[in-house]
Amino acid sequence: MRLLFALILLIHGLIHLMGFAKAFKWADVPQLSGQFTKTVGLLWLVAAALFVVSVLLLLLKKDWWWMVAAPALLLSQILIFTQWRDAKFGTLANIIALAGIVLAYGSWSFNTMVKKELAAFFPKKVATTTVLTKETLAPLPPVVQRWLERSGVVGKELVQVAHLKQTGEMKTKPDGSWIPFEAVQWNTLDKPGFIWTTQIQAAPGMTLAGRDKYVDGRGNMLIKLLSLYPIADAKGPETDQGTMLRNLAEICWWPSAALSEHIQWEQLDTLSAKATMTFGGITASGIFRFSAEGDMASFEAKRYYDRKEGATLEDWLVVNKGYREFGGVRVPYKSEITWKLKDGEFTWLKLEITDIQYNGAATKAQRR
Repeated sequence: MRLLFALILLIHGLIHLMGFAKAFKWADVPQLSGQFTKTVGLLWLVAAALFVVSVLLLLLKKDWWWMVAAPALLLSQILIFTQWRDAKFGTLANIIALAGIVLAYGSWSFNTMVKKELAAFFPKKVATTTVLTKETLAPLPPVVQRWLERSGVVGKELVQVAHLKQTGEMKTKPDGSWIPFEAVQWNTLDKPGFIWTTQIQAAPGMTLAGRDKYVDGRGNMLIKLLSLYPIADAKGPETDQGTMLRNLAEICWWPSAALSEHIQWEQLDTLSAKATMTFGGITASGIFRFSAEGDMASFEAKRYYDRKEGATLEDWLVVNKGYREFGGVRVPYKSEITWKLKDGEFTWLKLEITDIQYNGAATKAQRR
């Protein structure tokens, strides 16, 4: 689609050279019967050049290519109006170009918003941290210590920041179809939080840009159609609680976060422990369950489920399906998330972690 659009834009731009050629009498152009001064001819040349440059930027995947294409389109349409009888069909090409420019602007504006949020969220520099030892884990319940030792965090630095790449599929309603997605996520430990972004092809010609975040103890899920039109903008106490629980559940991907000062642990039995997180004036709890070998098997909590008539507190379950090593740390890399509703279970998300960077260091997955 990108190549086809680029080809249309390129051809449309090159056609403007006809006006330049006619003005400077470089060629006989019977398709244009009006009078052309050299000044007007230069304007046709400028329009052609701007279109060509915008095509090059588009092919180079520069998300600001539309900034060059927009003035090209405006100039082109003005010139077409001056030669309307002969050049009016160029308006159709400009309409196609306008659609692409609007979509490109939406994507650029959404990505710019995320970049600004990340600039404020992500530490400028990761401080040197102490290496974890068995003694470091001593204050934690035995079942949690066994999980951390099994994960391989002993002998490694405490993770302050994590960057994850994900792929998977989701449903928006129990009887809906699975929608594939790819996403990236950033987490921080000192001020617990995350920023998660995705681009979803919901249907042919219909993309959704999503950003979920938990920053300074507050959550916000924003979804925009075509990166432009908000169709969801969840915020408020229920969202704050939900994003805090998500942040807590996802320490499975960077296990040393279990040592956060904002998390209190209570062992329930030999295979489970309750974690209570307090931050930003909000407290939320959930239960982690572990396998006999020490792997984290699941997380369950009471989380707010959005309904038209208002959010209700429901059982929320994360089940881990497989394990890999990233940077020498063993983590669950496949998970399924389910709402255990009164009218039946609703598994709405299946995801896979494809890459993790800890403290800015690149890692490579190893199957275990």
